[in-house]
Amino acid sequence: MRTFVELKSGLNSYRIGGPRPIDEKKLDFQAGFLELSDTIKSNRLQLRIGRQELEYGSGRLIDVREGPNVRLSFDGFVFKDKLGQWQIDGLAVRPDEDKPGFFDNAPNSGISFWGLYGVRQVSSKRSLDLYYLGLNRKSATFQRGTAEEIRHSLGARFSRPIETTRRGWDFDDEALWQFGTFGSGNIRAWTIATDTGYRFAASPLKPRFSAKIDVSSGDHPNTNTLGTFNPLFPKGNYFGVLATTGPGPINFIDFHPHVEFALPHDISASFDWIVQWRESVDDGVYSVPGMLIRAADGSQARFVGDRPGMELRWQKTRHLWFQGDYGIFYAGTFLKETQPARNLNYWALWAGYKF
Repeated sequence: MRTFVELKSGLNSYRIGGPRPIDEKKLDFQAGFLELSDTIKSNRLQLRIGRQELEYGSGRLIDVREGPNVRLSFDGFVFKDKLGQWQIDGLAVRPDEDKPGFFDNAPNSGISFWGLYGVRQVSSKRSLDLYYLGLNRKSATFQRGTAEEIRHSLGARFSRPIETTRRGWDFDDEALWQFGTFGSGNIRAWTIATDTGYRFAASPLKPRFSAKIDVSSGDHPNTNTLGTFNPLFPKGNYFGVLATTGPGPINFIDFHPHVEFALPHDISASFDWIVQWRESVDDGVYSVPGMLIRAADGSQARFVGDRPGMELRWQKTRHLWFQGDYGIFYAGTFLKETQPARNLNYWALWAGYKF
């Protein structure tokens, strides 16, 4: 039997319009759970009860919301077991409802989340993920309107980790099908993603070049079937340093080249460029959490915008690091036709101590 408690505090000042729920949390529990475990024939069984973090795969669907100022927690049950070569997790949880005060977060009674997630090593450097995830939102809003959403997701992921000391390829490929009901209608949605790179470890600066392509379905509101993909609980910065402002991984096509270098004195530098289009011209643009931020308004333009960016990181010691980010989002044809269409400049300075 084990207990674990972790606190969190995130503060925000001078934001025009005040802090959002992802910006400020004065003080609360990030985690607080009871873990019961046993070993049966070399298999370790675990049951966690309480508040906890969830993080699976690449973070496209379930993550602690790394990136914004306040991380995400879930309340409920997580069961872990090993069946042969498979590590199986079963979960039945509710996400925390973010509130800015002291110890006032509570499970969101309007959202239920459950599923099974399995991972196994196919070879020494390749792994396969298979999963089923279920979501019930009592009130969900998309371009076509607001209704109860019951959504089931079936997906698979095949990956090889990024090389750090040797030259070689890496990849992260994922495909997902969603079905269910939205009000009196149906849900049929999908997404595919691929991220492929190569590390030149023997070359000066050990460069890694990669390209990422993501496509997720959008809706056609004149039908009785909701086609908008739901990313569930994704990583906050999965799509770059400007991800907290949008556009998010919903109704979009994304091309994302990236290059990184290892500089002297434990400094790394990376440069990327994200280009985004709408998958369906009948659906709008959504934020990373899935909120509609720009309706289609009859525009037939697909191009949403592009964002070049760079990042510098200095690992000063094993525990201490500093980081700087800069990015510019250039509004595309769709935003110019639907207005407003301002370009955005974003910069951030970070200091962290991890122990």
